[in-house]
Amino acid sequence: MLTLDKIYHAAFVLKDVARKTDLIEAPRLSKDCQLYLKTENLQATGSFKVRGAYYKISQLSKEESDKGVIACSAGNHAQGVALAATRRGIKSIVCMPDGAPIMKVENTKNLGAEVCLVPGTYDDAHDKAVELQEETGMTFIHPYDDEQVIAGQGTIGLEILDQLPDVDAVIVPVGGGGLISGVAFAIKSLKPDVKVYGVQAEGAPSMYRSLHEHKYQTLSAVSTFADGIQVKTPGELTYKLCEEYVDDIVTVTEDETAAAILSLMENQKLVAEGAGAVPVAAALFHKLPIEGKKVVCLVSGGNIDVNILNRVITRGLVMSGRKANLTIALEDKPGQLQQVADIVSRCGSNVVSVLHDGSDPNMPISSCFLKLTLETRDNAQIEQIRQELTKAGFQLVAERV
Repeated sequence: MLTLDKIYHAAFVLKDVARKTDLIEAPRLSKDCQLYLKTENLQATGSFKVRGAYYKISQLSKEESDKGVIACSAGNHAQGVALAATRRGIKSIVCMPDGAPIMKVENTKNLGAEVCLVPGTYDDAHDKAVELQEETGMTFIHPYDDEQVIAGQGTIGLEILDQLPDVDAVIVPVGGGGLISGVAFAIKSLKPDVKVYGVQAEGAPSMYRSLHEHKYQTLSAVSTFADGIQVKTPGELTYKLCEEYVDDIVTVTEDETAAAILSLMENQKLVAEGAGAVPVAAALFHKLPIEGKKVVCLVSGGNIDVNILNRVITRGLVMSGRKANLTIALEDKPGQLQQVADIVSRCGSNVVSVLHDGSDPNMPISSCFLKLTLETRDNAQIEQIRQELTKAGFQLVAERV
């Protein structure tokens, strides 16, 4: 049974292993509330997961330790298990989906674990880990549906209350539910009036649906670049804890998450992975009733694959109105491009790419498509440019992509 004593014991065990990460105020991110960031992206291994993994492994018997441990993970739990097992001299095997970011796979290996890549999603990796556990007799370290793992994650709740005693609300990313279960249990046990909200990716809303439909369920498919919360089935234990201690769960889109990653980089000089940025996305896009409140967003991890970071930044720029793609249908004659450039310049925007396309079979031979990529200030400036081009007689085919 999960108790507050277990969470305090976990905090004692972790005091020389897990960092007490900073809680920093982030006034640039929101004008609607007093926003703070709990920077678990700066944790050892770049994620909160080391807390639960280490505490669980620290409580194993000598017999269990001698047999080794096995786990499944999209990457962050893998690194936590690898670090914990290696530091305690225990063999570890981690099953990871083959689409896991290369950085997370390599870091897991470098921390001393044997990695088994499994085709499919996290859930497929879970099934493979269970199979190997039965074959080897190793101890399975569940990433979220385990009381000791949850107790380890709950130490973050203790730290938040210590760092900001008058906090009004805490926003937490949700995959399988281990993190929010521990944080919510700790906070609600000590200060029940504090609101605890969860956030899931719109394409992976397993806990969201389970709680809102009051029925524990498994999704047929999930899709999100936030691989840390790409979970089809929430934990059974975590589902019960969320029902009792979590005030609400909302979802955010991929574009909203990308915009949050970009905002954290620009305004706070912090790199967050998709899962770590969803609480900030929920705050930025007004998904929760937090106006005028002291709010903590738990940035759970910063292990984002550099191969997708450029795409994420581009999506974030588009979502926040900092980049626009315009397609203009115009008559192919001298002076047209100059007129368009003059309008864009007058509106204060910068052209970074121009493509003249006269090959579309649906266009008259004497016409063409002019495709522009613009650096813009915000969505209002994009709308101004659109209106000025229309007023000048130009036909916009697509405003933004």
